[in-house]
Amino acid sequence: MNAKKSVVWGYLLALSDRKLMPTAIKVSLVVGTIIFTVNHGYALYNGKMNRQRWISGLISYLIPYAVNIHGQYISRLRK
Repeated sequence: MNAKKSVVWGYLLALSDRKLMPTAIKVSLVVGTIIFTVNHGYALYNGKMNRQRWISGLISYLIPYAVNIHGQYISRLRK
């Protein structure tokens, strides 16, 4: 396995690393809620949430989680 594939595989494993998860979950809840509110708050308030919006809303939490894990993983690699 070359170095690039090794880093990608390491990152994928880091997504479920119990040492990295607590910080990533906290960041995801705060940042994800802000993103969700900006993008879907009006629809939620007015009862206009459909399946597509709920899926998009879920992604509003997954992206900050993944980005935070990436930052922690890269920081760990550089030490």
